[in-house]
Formats: sequence, structure tokens, C-alpha cells
Amino acid sequence: MVWTQMMIIGVRSVPVIMITGAFVGMILAIQAYDQLRAMGMEERLGVLINISVVKELGPVLAALMVAGRVGGALTAELGTMNVTEQIDAVKSMGTNPIRYLVAPRVLACLLLTPFLIIYADLMGIVGGYIVSVLMKGINSQAYWSFSASGVELWDVAVGIINGLFFGGAIAVISCYKGFTCREGAHGVGQACTEAFVASFISILALDYALAVIFKAIYSAFWPVRSLVS
Repeated sequence: MVWTQMMIIGVRSVPVIMITGAFVGMILAIQAYDQLRAMGMEERLGVLINISVVKELGPVLAALMVAGRVGGALTAELGTMNVTEQIDAVKSMGTNPIRYLVAPRVLACLLLTPFLIIYADLMGIVGGYIVSVLMKGINSQAYWSFSASGVELWDVAVGIINGLFFGGAIAVISCYKGFTCREGAHGVGQACTEAFVASFISILALDYALAVIFKAIYSAFWPVRSLVS
């Protein structure tokens, strides 16, 4: 059951994540190039693109794509089962519907959302490279060297940890809305809309809260790291 949900949630989300990540990096490169060129700093474009993608845009936009594609599907599936009394049938057989229906979906979202975020980051970096180096003519070595000096492992780790919270929020909200939807097609459709809106808001709220927390942790331990290094 978990492997089936991992296929649905993870593998089938790869195309939309790939397109989203690539275009985010390309758009950032197009928008920022002229401003940096006016200051004679166009070779530092890679830092701006990659740190923006890795720290914020990659995780948030990937999570929003998962919420739109996966969250709506989970809500509709469980909502239809609720309306047609299939969930009641599961209960009548002595099976816990939370363990049988909800747990595999939540676990799949928790495990695969971070990997989808990593993939979105990678495609954003590739998209930014294509525009910056191949279209704008920025030196490739300078692009990567400045990027490597500006993006830290901490930034990548924060994005991955955020993915765990985003994936958990999407799965829990979607499953809850599916279990509590009203009867009829209108009720299922309304539950899907409510699930996406709630997931969207929760992703932004979690992103803000986690940014504050991780910023405090980074600031607290940075002096220790500097003394050790």
C-alpha cells in the first residue's frame, strides 16, 4: 500500500516538479541579470539564483505543486470513499481506516516530498545555468565558483527539513478533508478546494515559522562553528 502511494505521490509528480523548478531558475536569471550587469556583478548571478531556489522558492513551489496535484487527488479519493460508504465498510470489517487508508498516504508524503524538493532545486539550478551561461554568456567557471561559495550545506538541509513538514501538512489536511467531506459530488469538490487552500496557507505559515526557528539556530551556533573551523 505504501509503495503504491509512493508511486502516485512521488513518481507521477516528477514531470510537474521538473517543469516548475526549471522555469523558476530561468525566470530568476532573466529578471536579475540586467540589475547585476548594471553593477558589474553579473558573474555573481549564480549565487542569487541558486540560494533563492535552494532556500525558499524550490521548497515552497515544489510543495505547492504537490498540494495541487497530490492533495486534491487524496481528498477526492478519500472523499469519494466516504460518500459511497466504503470507509464504513472498512470499519465493519474490523480494520482501522486510519491505519489502512491514512497512514500509507501520510508516510509517502513525508518520505517523498523532500526528494521532490531536491529535484526541484536541481532543475532550478540547471534552468538558471542555461539562461545565465548559454544565453547570457556568463563565464561558466565563475558561475559555479561563486555559487559554491554562497550556497551552504545548511541551506540545502533546511529546504529538505522543510519538505518533511510540508509533506506532512499536505497529507494530514487532505486526508482530514476527505474523511469529513459532505455527501454528493458537490461536497467532494468543495472538500478538494478547501484542502488545497488550507494546504497553501499551512505551507506559507510553516515556511515562515521554520525560517524564524532555523535562523535563530543558525545564529546561535555560527560562532561555535567559526571557532572550530
